Amino acid sequence: MSGLKLFRANTTNSGMTEVMPRLAEVEADVQGLVETYMEVLLDVRFLASEYSTGLVRGGRIDSLGLDENGSPVIIEYKRGTDAGVINQGLFYLAWLMDH
Repeated sequence: MSGLKLFRANTTNSGMTEVMPRLAEVEADVQGLVETYMEVLLDVRFLASEYSTGLVRGGRIDSLGLDENGSPVIIEYKRGTDAGVINQGLFYLAWLMDH
């Protein structure tokens, strides 16, 4: 399988049109869409954008939400590949454990 394809229903002729993938120009484009539709896409209630982890930790969470159980959901956006994302995830876990 070469990859997942996306289609849009075409109401004018009752057909389907393939949606061609493309890279977002900037991470903020994707972030804005996800935050706007977070509940629909992920069943997560949106709380905050660019949430500060405080002076001690000195970071920020791209998107913060709560799932149906009231558990925190942290979403980090990356336009490209970034090996440091694992360390960033561990940083967020430590922050969650502190709070």
